[in-house]
Amino acid sequence: MTESPSLDLSTDAATLTQVLCDIESVSGNETVLADAIERALQSVPHLQVERDGDAVFARTTGSRPERVIVAGHIDTVPLADNLPCRVEGDRLYGCGTTDMKSGVAVALRLAAEVTAPTREVTWVFYDCEEVEATRNGLERVTRNHPDWLAADFAVLMEPTNATVEGGCQGSLRAEVTVRGHRAHSARSWHGSNAIHHAGEVLDRLRAYQPAEVEIDGLTYREGLNAVGISGGVAGNVIPDECTVSVNYRFAPDKSTAQAEALVRDLFAGFEVSLSDASPGALPGLGHPAAAAFVAAIGKEPLPKFGWTDVARFSALGVPAVNYGPGDPNVAHTREEYVEIPLIAECEDRMRSWLTA
Repeated sequence: MTESPSLDLSTDAATLTQVLCDIESVSGNETVLADAIERALQSVPHLQVERDGDAVFARTTGSRPERVIVAGHIDTVPLADNLPCRVEGDRLYGCGTTDMKSGVAVALRLAAEVTAPTREVTWVFYDCEEVEATRNGLERVTRNHPDWLAADFAVLMEPTNATVEGGCQGSLRAEVTVRGHRAHSARSWHGSNAIHHAGEVLDRLRAYQPAEVEIDGLTYREGLNAVGISGGVAGNVIPDECTVSVNYRFAPDKSTAQAEALVRDLFAGFEVSLSDASPGALPGLGHPAAAAFVAAIGKEPLPKFGWTDVARFSALGVPAVNYGPGDPNVAHTREEYVEIPLIAECEDRMRSWLTA
């Protein structure tokens, strides 16, 4: 077995980002990087290090009354001929630079260097975030070691352009099926065209006015949209079935049950089947730790449009926010990059929060 590379946590965060990215860790192949992270953190005297699979945890063990989690996933999407990394001007290009090894680099440096934080900290570096939920490292740890995730507040180092994004939207996908009656297309009056009848489903979607919900001063804009449609039997057959796939992005004040009820009510009279649903996460910005974090960052927070693992923390009763140096708009692209000055900015702001 090849020995894992070593990580120098005293190097600057941009350089450490490049080292982390050049250790390929596509989802399911994180062991080499997890080994390197574990070994680097085990050399830090003030941390207690634990591991579950390819998820590495490091904890301060003082007696301060408040504990926060700083978490980042160490896997990436598949490569697109975008490793090794390269620097062009103020940008570092390469797979994982923005999503989210620049955030992981910031967290690793702070874990090593902030020896006496003003609150207890659990540092989490986990696997398989970019794939199906059943493989997610945080989900696994929730089952195996729920006590490792006990905290008052959490920061997920998701790319946010160095701006706090509170909570996250929930997501629901449903299939709305319209029935008809088959007939020969030359004698269509003997049938009932399910694709034509699906126009009513689309009409209801066009007429739907998505809610804008304010929570903790953040306005979450919902969305309910058709994302796919299927139907048809043959070029000479009136179709007897048509299915419209619908995606509902809902504000985190709703439960998945409430979101499902809204969708079923909107499409009353049609067959509706739920394909999957994930709850959102409340921003929790009223919590003292969250308020202190927002103050330390020094920018007006924004809502998170999309779903992230802050929802897992929310399900555990832990308020959580997204904060990291990358640009989410370039995540998963062949041209993925991170702005190097934002890496330093994130590190400085988080250091101030942890030591103020």
